[in-house]
Amino acid sequence: MPVYEYKCVSCDRLFEKFQSVTDEPASQCVYCSGPVKRVIHPVGVIFKGSGFYVTDSRSESKSGETKESSESE
Repeated sequence: MPVYEYKCVSCDRLFEKFQSVTDEPASQCVYCSGPVKRVIHPVGVIFKGSGFYVTDSRSESKSGETKESSESE
């Protein structure tokens, strides 16, 4: 079961709640019964493989020269 974090709009306190994915989101603060909003945290993403870097997908530089012509000079 996932853990969701909520922040109270009234008292600014954070609390966590174990809920099923199908449960309704919490609507009241457990401390003051005020309205709450779900806190969304960023997720770390690691891109692996080819095609994710600038040098993987381009054969020309921004100035319009190809890699081969700039390397030979």
